[in-house]
Amino acid sequence: MPKHKVIAGLDVGNSKIRTVIAVMDEQSSTPNILGVGVSPSGGLRKGAVIDVEETVRNISSALEDAERMAGEPVHHVFLGIGGSHISSQDSKGVIAISHSGNEIIEDDVDRVLEAAQAVAIPSNRRILRIIPKSFTVDEQSGIKYPVGMTGIRLEVLAHLVTGLVPAVKNIEKCVHQAGVDINDIIPAGLAASEAVLTKRQKELGALVVDIGCGGTNVAVFEEGTVLHTASLPIGGENVTNDIAIGLRTSIDTAEKIKIDYGTCMPEDVHDRETIDLSLMSKIDTATVSKKQLAQVIQARYHEIFVMVKAEMAKIQRDGMLPAGAILTGAAVKMPGVIDLAREVLNLPVQIGFPTNYEGVVDKIEDPAYATPIGLAIWGSRFQGDSYSGMRLDLKGFSMDKMTQGLKNWVRGLLP
Repeated sequence: MPKHKVIAGLDVGNSKIRTVIAVMDEQSSTPNILGVGVSPSGGLRKGAVIDVEETVRNISSALEDAERMAGEPVHHVFLGIGGSHISSQDSKGVIAISHSGNEIIEDDVDRVLEAAQAVAIPSNRRILRIIPKSFTVDEQSGIKYPVGMTGIRLEVLAHLVTGLVPAVKNIEKCVHQAGVDINDIIPAGLAASEAVLTKRQKELGALVVDIGCGGTNVAVFEEGTVLHTASLPIGGENVTNDIAIGLRTSIDTAEKIKIDYGTCMPEDVHDRETIDLSLMSKIDTATVSKKQLAQVIQARYHEIFVMVKAEMAKIQRDGMLPAGAILTGAAVKMPGVIDLAREVLNLPVQIGFPTNYEGVVDKIEDPAYATPIGLAIWGSRFQGDSYSGMRLDLKGFSMDKMTQGLKNWVRGLLP
C-alpha cells in the first residue's frame, strides 16, 4: 500500500466551523478529500473567541465528524482564521550577497525575508504570513524567485499579514484544547483563493471576495502573486440583522426568510408579493413585503461591494483586473449577487467553487467550503513529513518553518 500523509484543514468561522480531511500519496499532486465535518460556531464573534468552552466543543465536534467519515485520525491541522482584527501592509527588506561567486542561495531568500520583518508593527500584533511580491537583484526588478541568480544586492517587496495577538492566541488555545496541534495559520482570504483561483487567473489579475457570516475577506492577485489583502467587518449576519430590524421580525425568522425568499434584485420582485411569517414562525405572525425584503438585502450587499471597490482604488486596480472578481463564501449564494457585484465593481464576476482537489464528497462543491479546501491545498504543498511537527506560537516561532512553507507556496505559483 503506498505511503500517504493526512492533511486537515480547519476553518474557524463565525457561523460554522468546517473541517476537511484529505490524504496525499506519493503519486498524487492534489489532495484527495475523504472526510468533511461541520458544526455551528456560537463561541466566536467577528473572528474573536467570546466563549472558550463552546468553541472547543464545536471544534471537537467538527473534527470528530470528519474523522468518522474519512476513517483517519487527525493530530495536526492547518488553521484558517479571519475577522476584522486581521490587517496587512507592505514591507521591504534588503541584504548584501557576500559569499563566493555572489550566487543567491535559499539562505539568502530566508535572510531577506527576515529583514522584511523588521518593520514597526504594534506590540499587540503578530505576523501571520510573509508573502514576497517580487525580488530585485541589483538593478533587475520583477523577479519571482531569485535562487541561482548572481548579484551583490538582494531586495524583496513583501506583503505582511498580521493579526491581533490575543485573538490569535485564544483561537490557538481552543484548537489545542480540542486535541490537535497547529501546523500553520493561514488567513481565510488567502486560503479561499487557493481553492478557487487558477494559475492563469492569478497571473492575469484577479479579485477574490470571500463573504462569510461575520466579515468579508478580500485578496487581489496579479502577476502570479498576492498584491493586496483586506478584511472588512461586514458579512452575512449583518444582512440578517438588517432584515430583523427593517421588517420587525425575530433573528431566527429573518435568517429563514433571507434563505428562502431573499434576493439582491428588488426590480425582479412584484410589488404585491408578500411573505406570511406565521407559516415559518410561532413568534412572528405578520405579513411582509417581498420587495421590501429584497431592498434591505440589496442595500447591505451594495455596501459590501462598495467597500471592496474602495480597496481596489487604494491599489489603483479599480475595474482593472482582467480575470475579474470571484465571489466565494457562504453568503454569495444569494440570488442576484453576481449582477449586483458586476454593476458595482465594474468587473466580470463569477461564483468561485472549490477546485484543485480530488474526492467524492458531494457536499463540498459549495462556495462555503472554499476556505477549508484551500487550507488542505495549502497543506499539500508542504513536502515530506517534516511539516507534521510544525507549530506557530509566540514562544516556538521559527522563521525556518515559515519560509519552508513559503518556498513551496511560491514554487506552486511558478509556471
